Amino acid sequence: MDTAARGPATGPPRGDSPEPAGATPVSWADRWRAWRDRRVASRAFRRWAVAFPPTRPIARRRAAELFDLVAGFVYSQVLLACVRLGLFEQLAGGPQTAAVLARRLALTEPAAERLLAAAVSLRLVERRGGGRYGLGPLGAPLVDEPAITAMIEHHAALYADLRDPVVLLRGEGPGALAAYWPYADTDPAAVPAALSAERVAAYSALMSASQPLVIDELLDAYPIERHACLLDVGGGEGRFLRAAAQRAPALGLMLFDLPAVAARAAEQLAAAGLAGRARTFGGSFFGDELPRGADLATLIRVCFDHPDERVLVILRAVRRALPADGVLLLAEPMAGTPGAEAMGDAYFGFYLLAMGRGRPRSVAELTALLRAAGFGEVSLLRNRMPLQAQVLMARPALGGDAEKLGSTRSM
Repeated sequence: MDTAARGPATGPPRGDSPEPAGATPVSWADRWRAWRDRRVASRAFRRWAVAFPPTRPIARRRAAELFDLVAGFVYSQVLLACVRLGLFEQLAGGPQTAAVLARRLALTEPAAERLLAAAVSLRLVERRGGGRYGLGPLGAPLVDEPAITAMIEHHAALYADLRDPVVLLRGEGPGALAAYWPYADTDPAAVPAALSAERVAAYSALMSASQPLVIDELLDAYPIERHACLLDVGGGEGRFLRAAAQRAPALGLMLFDLPAVAARAAEQLAAAGLAGRARTFGGSFFGDELPRGADLATLIRVCFDHPDERVLVILRAVRRALPADGVLLLAEPMAGTPGAEAMGDAYFGFYLLAMGRGRPRSVAELTALLRAAGFGEVSLLRNRMPLQAQVLMARPALGGDAEKLGSTRSM
């Protein structure tokens, strides 16, 4: 008799054996999950679940989710092919046939049709009338979003490191990303002298290209125009300062980064007409004091690049640089982001592992570090796209405010 026809063994969850003396009590919820795990791990149960009409939709959905995990790398390579060939730009002017696209992309027609079929299945492209293809709901945003396309191209280095994830987890040798981000694996005391303009060029350009994803979230979450002067710590080539200058025309601007990076920022800021308004400072936030004079400081995608002890050094340096009524805005992708949990712990967890430093942190973990560094009130600001970044606002702790350092509030 077919096992699926009979159905699986049923009944309420029961413990497998009595708990040993002194063991931590097992909750009813954990007992239920253990029972569920045993059922789902059984092929006979899965066959029964997909045959039984009430559970069939769940079984099919779980199977599709698992297949997407198995095929995820292939999907990402379809996307990379579309970006490298300029498919989305070709379709931005209107729908086209496979034959026309094949000529413009320098592909054979069968190869173009194969790529287009894959892109349609991933909602990057849509079939239109007359045998033509147009932009799909996931492809259209990539036409004018260089921040995302830059990261898609950059992933080639990440995927090289992830070719053997077990080697990466065991730390058996540096990978491509560790070389790409040279500051991440350098003695903090030697960083400024060790990194030349040539060594910082590639990652500085990538950071600048991808920065708009976070810039808009921060500027829309907090009114920077209420401040007199902004210090962007680890500010790269000044992309955020240029956006801040437009948002708050009266705001003073300062940037601190490695000497070679700060020099690139000075050039970019001058080219934007901000030479008389923005000042750049070169140094290391692990060994040099930050410039004084700003009442607003920003750390944008800085902390998750470093281990806890280095983050504390950075935060304490920012705290010393701020006046008593100053504000720090910390913006970066965070672990445990509601609705985007895989982004924090899976994507950035393994990206930073490949880089050789840092880890994604939750709001609670960053709040604890901020308070250990001398900040008091810490608030999670509401922003439109937490997937791209969340924003924490922190104010320096005052002498009599120790008892006020309660849980993180939400604004």
